[in-house]
Amino acid sequence: MWRATASRYALLPLRIFLGVTFIYAGLDKLTDSAFFADTGSGSIGEMMRGVRDSSAIPALVDLALKNPAGFGYAIAFGELAVGLGTLFGLFARLAALGGALISLSLWLTVSWQVHPYYLGNDLAYLMSWLPLLLAGAPVLSLDRILAERRRIR
Repeated sequence: MWRATASRYALLPLRIFLGVTFIYAGLDKLTDSAFFADTGSGSIGEMMRGVRDSSAIPALVDLALKNPAGFGYAIAFGELAVGLGTLFGLFARLAALGGALISLSLWLTVSWQVHPYYLGNDLAYLMSWLPLLLAGAPVLSLDRILAERRRIR
């Protein structure tokens, strides 16, 4: 009995961790006025220029550099939406896909130059999103509540 319960709730700690972490990351960016600047210490523009030549996809960095503030807001609001969706289990697979895409883009740009590769945190986040992408949020989630309501009707 305890094994069945443990299996049923196995992804919940991962959901909580990723949800809280991405909410925090999004809010941290949104409350840091220096982050959205084109230049200066701690700005998205400086960070992108710093990783441009070591990135796996310099074209993605070049795209971000066309409008660093817009890219920064997209990342911040994306992280916030992904975090909330994951934490509350609302459109959980879509949220996990968004989290995986954010993590993939950060791995291929910001973390690409980290050697050995396993020291880069974005790859670990990318892999952490995959179980949630596959399984969704089957317990303690708004998706589950909505699915049960549809079955009743």
